[in-house]
This record gives sequence, structure tokens and C-alpha cells, in this order.
Amino acid sequence: MSDDKIKKEMTFGDLLRQFPKAGPILSGYGLHCIGCHIAVSETIEQGARAHGMDEGMIQKMMQDLNLRAAN
Repeated sequence: MSDDKIKKEMTFGDLLRQFPKAGPILSGYGLHCIGCHIAVSETIEQGARAHGMDEGMIQKMMQDLNLRAAN
């Protein structure tokens, strides 16, 4: 079982409230979710897939978020 703090099932709203440093990281992956009203209730995985990310890219982004935003 993973001990990552940030999970792809989290909503963007929860992510950004709990981990404000995640915003610039998301932007670096092309997810400019901070200003989007839909993103508040959308999960990280849903948003990533809507932007054309495959599972490998989602995993890379999640590792990056946990390394840089959750610490």
C-alpha cells in the first residue's frame, strides 16, 4: 500500500487546499486547473485524462506532486 499523501482520486479543490504548492506543478503538466470551476469537484485522474494524459504520464505527475508539493 502506498504512503503517498496525494492520490489521483483527490479532487483538484482538495489538492490545492491541502497542498498549495501543487498549483505550479499542475501547470507544468498543462493542467491549469486553479481557475476552472469544474476542477473543484473533478479528480486529478479525471482532469488528467480529459487533457489526454495516459497512465504513464499520470503516474509521473503523481510522483512529482508527492515529491515536490507534499513535502
